[in-house]
Amino acid sequence: MPSSPMALMVILKSYNLFSSRVGAEGRGAREWIAGSLFGDFAYRGLTVLNGRILVADDHPLIREAIQLSMSARHAAMVVDTAGSIAEAEDLIRRNGHYRLLILDYELPDSNGFGGFFQLQHLLERTPIAIISSHDGEQMVSTAQAVGAAAFLSKRLPLERTLASIEMILNGGRVFPQSSPVEPRVDDLRKRFESLSGAQRRVLLALASGDLNKQIAGDLGVSEATIKAHLSAIFRKLGVTNRTQAILAMRPLLQPE
Repeated sequence: MPSSPMALMVILKSYNLFSSRVGAEGRGAREWIAGSLFGDFAYRGLTVLNGRILVADDHPLIREAIQLSMSARHAAMVVDTAGSIAEAEDLIRRNGHYRLLILDYELPDSNGFGGFFQLQHLLERTPIAIISSHDGEQMVSTAQAVGAAAFLSKRLPLERTLASIEMILNGGRVFPQSSPVEPRVDDLRKRFESLSGAQRRVLLALASGDLNKQIAGDLGVSEATIKAHLSAIFRKLGVTNRTQAILAMRPLLQPE
C-alpha cells in the first residue's frame, strides 16, 4: 500500500487522467480525492479510531484514496480492500469481524443490492455503508430501507466522506436529509427479512438467473430442497412463480 506523499501524488495524477475521460463526474471524483490526500495530515481534534474496516469498490483509485486517508488519520486502523463481492466474501471469512463495510453498489458481481444482502448475511451486525455515484432519491431511499448504515455519494469531497465514515464508526447513521423511505420498498424489505438465510440465498441466486440444479449445487443441497425453499419464498412474497418473485423484488434489488 502506498504511504509516501510521492505515492499519493502518483495516485492523484492517475486519477486526473481518468477524470479527463469521464467528464464532470470524474472531476468531482478527482476533487473528492484531492480534498483529503493533500490536506492537513495532523487531523487535530479527531478521535483516534482502531479496528478493521473493509472497502469494496471496483475502482482502485477510490479504494486506495479511502484506505490511505483513513490510515493517515488513524494509525491503529487496518483498512482492507476488495474489488468484488467474491473478494469481499473471502476477506470476511478470512478475517472475521469488521467494524464497517464500505460497499460500492455497482460491483461487477453484485446484482444491485444482491451483493449487499450476501455480505450482510456474513457480517451479521456489522454496519454497511453504500457508496455510489448514483445518488438519486430512490437509490438513497432503498439503501436506507434495506438496512444500510449510510449512503455516501462519490460526488462529495473526500474530506466529507471520511468524516461520515468516522461518524458511522462512532455509532451514527448518515443519509441525505431528503431521503424518505418509500412504503413499497419498506414492505419488500420486511418480506425479505422474513426469509431464512437459506431462502435469501436461493432468492438472490434466482434473481441472478440461476436454475434449480445450479442453485442446489452451489448450496450443496438437493433440488427437492431448493423446490421446498422456493415454495416458502413464493408464499412469503405473496407470489406464485419464479418470474413474479423476481419482478416483486426488483425495486429492492435494483432501484432505478
